[in-house]
Amino acid sequence: MLASSASPVRNIATPRFDVVETTTSALLGSAPVMVRIRKNANVLTPAERDRFLSAFGTLNGNGLGRFKDFRAVHVGGTPSEEAHFDRGFLPWHRTYLLDLERELQAVDATVSIPYWRFDQPAPNLFSPEFIGVSNSQDRVHFSPGHPLSGWSTDGQPGILRRLANFTPSTAPGSLNDPGRPAPLNETDTVALGDPSALFENFTGMEGSPHCAAHTSFDRYLSRIPTAARDPLFFLLHANVDRLWAKWQWVKRRTAPGLAASFPGGPPTRIGHNLDDTMWPWNGVTGDPRPATAPGGSLADSPETKLPGPKPTVRSTIDYLAVHSGEELGFAYDDVPFELEPGA
Repeated sequence: MLASSASPVRNIATPRFDVVETTTSALLGSAPVMVRIRKNANVLTPAERDRFLSAFGTLNGNGLGRFKDFRAVHVGGTPSEEAHFDRGFLPWHRTYLLDLERELQAVDATVSIPYWRFDQPAPNLFSPEFIGVSNSQDRVHFSPGHPLSGWSTDGQPGILRRLANFTPSTAPGSLNDPGRPAPLNETDTVALGDPSALFENFTGMEGSPHCAAHTSFDRYLSRIPTAARDPLFFLLHANVDRLWAKWQWVKRRTAPGLAASFPGGPPTRIGHNLDDTMWPWNGVTGDPRPATAPGGSLADSPETKLPGPKPTVRSTIDYLAVHSGEELGFAYDDVPFELEPGA
């Protein structure tokens, strides 16, 4: 039992769990925390970058690997109803990233998905050594021997199409194209108030910063049926998820049962309510779900069995286990762990 003058603090950067004396901040003890830290892609070390890219290239397997299931999940038509245009958008994509991350960690246990902080320049990310650069014909090029140089999806080997409306040394919106507003920055996103301002369709985060980040490109990334062809998609969504995590921390909204954490009210479409299971991990097919469920159930990780093979919307909210249970096995390098009042 902790003394009344001691408090637990999770040190996300290490990661470890520290017990500190409240008045002096003296370290009384610590223990390792089994999470993988998602970091800003622009500041990864070359070794961190290369391990991530190698694992991703292996997962793709020149179009024949496990990644094809992730591609099949994020296409147009009915599957997009499961992931978009309603309040389940953020929980669904949190689960999608977690599923991919655990498959990458089955290739290399040290890997996590980095995030592209799209309200800041990211010249190290948009380079031939990392996510590639585009020529004037919108073809993405990599350095020699790059793990993604043979990237293949949808029967298109070795071709990625991406055309940005910003330069590698600037951020989206920097060219002042009135038809392409800059994504909502971190400060303004975190300032979004009640849950409906964050979760509801295109009036919340799904519209901006999310869609504005996607449409800062032409070609694959700007359209739902093709966006997940591009590996950059997952770094973009890691930042969307980080912004939700930052909002949760700043607003103290990690208790799944509280209306302040997730919109309540009348039921909406299946898959978007707090206790709904989510497709494709639940394996449910047929109207109103899609006809297929690629990829199977969500795998455990060495750190945790949560959120379980058939995650619910509710199971995604308290991802750091602020309130109870186990964490989901990931954290962000700039989102601290802190107990909330009553937790």
